Amino acid sequence: MNIYNGIITTDQNGDAEVVLPSYFEALNMDFRYQLTPIGTFAQSYVAEEINGNRFKIKTDKAHVKISWQVTGVRQDAWAKEHRFVPEVEKEAKNKGKYLHPELFGHAIEEAICVPDRFKKK
Repeated sequence: MNIYNGIITTDQNGDAEVVLPSYFEALNMDFRYQLTPIGTFAQSYVAEEINGNRFKIKTDKAHVKISWQVTGVRQDAWAKEHRFVPEVEKEAKNKGKYLHPELFGHAIEEAICVPDRFKKK
């Protein structure tokens, strides 16, 4: 995932246009948006989604400072071939064991891989 962010101020009509890098749409897909008004209570929303490496913000008041963040999932060839899997099921032989059992108050023998220096001889 790539993260882009910045701060922009809306104009007298409550409009602002965020310009992203020229490669943004070629590199990313599945966009997510986050908008936060700064210094005042204001309603803000994405008035136009990303198109042509830019998107538009609208606020209900003029001259509102907005902190924005956009994320995109990488869609380049390497990223597609090497997708990150956040959770992987443990092999049956490792279930009930720990990478670092000492952090959970368990004996080193309950580690998935017990280092030689801890093995009983």
